[in-house]
Amino acid sequence: MSIIETPEETDGLVADLYAAEISEIGYVPSHTRMMAVNPEAFRAFQQLVRAIVSQLGVRRFELATLAAADAVGSRACRYAHGRKSLKLFEEEQLERIARDYHDALLSDADVALMDFAAKLSRDSASMTDADSLRLREMGFTDREVVDIALAASVRNYFSRALHALAVEVDVPPGLSPSLKDALTV
Repeated sequence: MSIIETPEETDGLVADLYAAEISEIGYVPSHTRMMAVNPEAFRAFQQLVRAIVSQLGVRRFELATLAAADAVGSRACRYAHGRKSLKLFEEEQLERIARDYHDALLSDADVALMDFAAKLSRDSASMTDADSLRLREMGFTDREVVDIALAASVRNYFSRALHALAVEVDVPPGLSPSLKDALTV
């Protein structure tokens, strides 16, 4: 449990953040409450995510996010983005992706994207042009390669901040026991 006291819903930017979460998912998760301590930074983070998703697409963003969150050991992000990914994948395939995306009937390009995001998240200093070249060989444009790197990096930023602040891990409603088990890092 975190020592940080999170703001109550009052008015202004914090109230707007909370209202958006209630509208989208029906409750205010722990990570939003924590990041609402600095609502301007949280809004900037959300804007960055939107800028990446607008070009990369939701499906690819979520695949990069799931791989990066797994690589950094973020249950909070795996659960939250697992729930979001239920809109994109059948539950059975999402479970396979969560357990081992190499064996989840994904395209070679999707696997390469997830490999890139996982490597960036585990050991970014070891990455070379060969890693980007692999994505290009899979048909990704330079813009998409940059956006995949940004998607994984933004997940690292957020997941590591949640770890550093000891944010309680929420299990979102709507996750079946087997999907929750698959998403557990």
